[in-house]
Amino acid sequence: MAQTPVIKNSVYSREQLEGIVADILAEAKAQGATASAAAVSIESGLSVTARLGEVETVEHNLDKGLGVTIYVGQRKGSASTSDFGGDAIRDTVAAACRIARYTAEDEYAGLADAALMAQQIPDLDLTHPWNITAEQAIEIALECEGAARSFDARISNSEGASVSSHQSFRVYGNSHGFVGAYGGTRHGLSCSVIGAGLGEQDENMQRDYWYTSARQASELEAPAIVGRKAAERTVKRLGARRIKTGNLPVIFSADVAGGLIGSFLGAIRGGAQYRRSSFLLDALGEQVFPAFMQIDERPHLLRGNSSTPFDSEGVATQDRAFIVDGRLQSYILDSYSARRLGRQTTGNAGGVHNLFVSSGEHDLHGLCREMGTGLLVTELMGQGANMVTGDYSRGAAGFWVEKGVIQYPVEEVTVAGNMKQMFKDIVAVGNDVDSRGNIRTGSIFISNMTIAGE
Repeated sequence: MAQTPVIKNSVYSREQLEGIVADILAEAKAQGATASAAAVSIESGLSVTARLGEVETVEHNLDKGLGVTIYVGQRKGSASTSDFGGDAIRDTVAAACRIARYTAEDEYAGLADAALMAQQIPDLDLTHPWNITAEQAIEIALECEGAARSFDARISNSEGASVSSHQSFRVYGNSHGFVGAYGGTRHGLSCSVIGAGLGEQDENMQRDYWYTSARQASELEAPAIVGRKAAERTVKRLGARRIKTGNLPVIFSADVAGGLIGSFLGAIRGGAQYRRSSFLLDALGEQVFPAFMQIDERPHLLRGNSSTPFDSEGVATQDRAFIVDGRLQSYILDSYSARRLGRQTTGNAGGVHNLFVSSGEHDLHGLCREMGTGLLVTELMGQGANMVTGDYSRGAAGFWVEKGVIQYPVEEVTVAGNMKQMFKDIVAVGNDVDSRGNIRTGSIFISNMTIAGE
């Protein structure tokens, strides 16, 4: 009986991919590995971009790869290849073994504990192929960009609209006898346009964008809506001004607020903790955020953007609270960092999965009313977050808010503070949650930051 390929345009079935993983592990044992892990993945996709009413790019991809990690005692070596042939597998395992011979012994190295491997693989409803042709994708991109360009006479140029559809499948196994597999799809539509003032003396130009992303194509925003949002955001930024330097309250809009939470996650990762390079060093149990805040991870969310039944070490994932009533409850640990800290892995090898920040009663406009006068940040530039000291300084653009109402766009300012204090100074989190990414949070209102402007 013919075996069904796991993704479109692929010749590989699940059984074949699991067989390749088994072959890698057997070869690793034959070459002297005392423990080993292997992962095999395949991906297919379509990407289309249209710009100024013309097709700019059409790309099809079909990629595959395998990786192996072997341990010889406490020595570790890793290697990878895109060739699934028997000779390539032997050569790749041999390369990993050679690397291991030259690495120093590490008492913390090794597979995650066998007892922590995922015993069951739940169906998280992650795979929803989009049966779309290149011609249909082109039509969608053209419709999206057309809606943006026709929105306002001040839309003067376009960086294009893009449509993408990707499907993947991954099998992971290790010498504990664990083998797990799951697939997923991801579809997206984006548009970016440029606006300019109409007056002869108005040389101000601005760019902005919008995008939608989902596991299932039917959950994407309509092309015309994405285009209009991109254009509307661009037009609103025209006539941007600078503001005076001072200390002011700041709201980070939902689509940039995730970056603040990402910095918090970086500070509580096991690697930052055992290297002693975190501004939240040894903060377990401490009050990190105000008491009204809760932050938790939900890796088994159906159709979630980052849902997964097991982490990259095969450890079963589970719901986990990182912040309860503002206090830090857990670090983010893989098996290596957990051993370094004398703890147990949290099932986060490879990162967190679907992080939720509790939201309050106000939407963005409600937060502006609560703030009264201050800065609404809608774009951040630069890499100004020091994970060791917590010092934060980023270029920003957004809007000046006065008497609770947005007054005019702002550009060329810097927002600065120290993240440890910034987190404690959070006044509220909006209910305007951005659910497109791995971190789901609303806009974040901070009571005081330093604004460098004129």
